[in-house]
Order: sequence, then C-alpha cells, then structure tokens
Amino acid sequence: MNKVHHTAIICSNYEVSKQFYLNVLRLEVISEVYREERQSYKLDLALNGDYIIELFSFPNPPERPSRPEACGLRHLAFEVDDLEKTIAHSKKYQVIAEPIRVDEFTNKRFTFIADPDDLPIEFYEK
Repeated sequence: MNKVHHTAIICSNYEVSKQFYLNVLRLEVISEVYREERQSYKLDLALNGDYIIELFSFPNPPERPSRPEACGLRHLAFEVDDLEKTIAHSKKYQVIAEPIRVDEFTNKRFTFIADPDDLPIEFYEK
C-alpha cells in the first residue's frame, strides 16, 4: 500500500453537507456529478490539492451511530497549525467545538466538531 486514497461519506442533506465541507473545513471541489440512475450526487473534495473525500447523497440513507465510541469509523482527523484559529473559524458557521483536550501520550492538543450528520471531525494541533 502507498497511502490512504480517500474517505467516502454518505450524507442525509447534500446541500447542507456540501456547504459544511466547503466552508467550515475549507476543502476544494475537484469534481461534482449527478448520477441520475442512482438519484445521487458525488462530490470529490481535496485538501491542499490532495484528493481526500467523496461526498455522496442517496435517497433516504439509513442512520448509523457515529459517535467516536460507536463501532465502525471512529472519526476523521485533520492536522491544524493553530487550534484556536480553527475553532474560531468553525464558530463563524455556528459549528461549536468540544472543549480542547490534550493527548496523554503526545501532549498535543485536539478537539472535535460534528458534520451535519453528526460525523465526528477531529482537529489535531501540529
């Protein structure tokens, strides 16, 4: 294996999630297509030019537990330079971060926000 290629996310409200990933997380659009046969959008997103997320919409997707302690994908984590600046940016979009924690093994600071479908997103300070 070489690297993680991408993470696929199915959202319940495409326009709301699209705005979250573009504005709050500041990801860049690589391509966006509507697949009529599936009644589904597929939005390819990049971070600093690297393809990282496929955002999908499907009619009536089932709910899935997504808190960090639920079985399955625990969370998405993004490295950030300045945790306070990142938290302040999120707050502009009414996205509230949990209290800052400190990793007991690395002594690095981190926090969590949630995407519109309550998927945990971690910001981990460099």
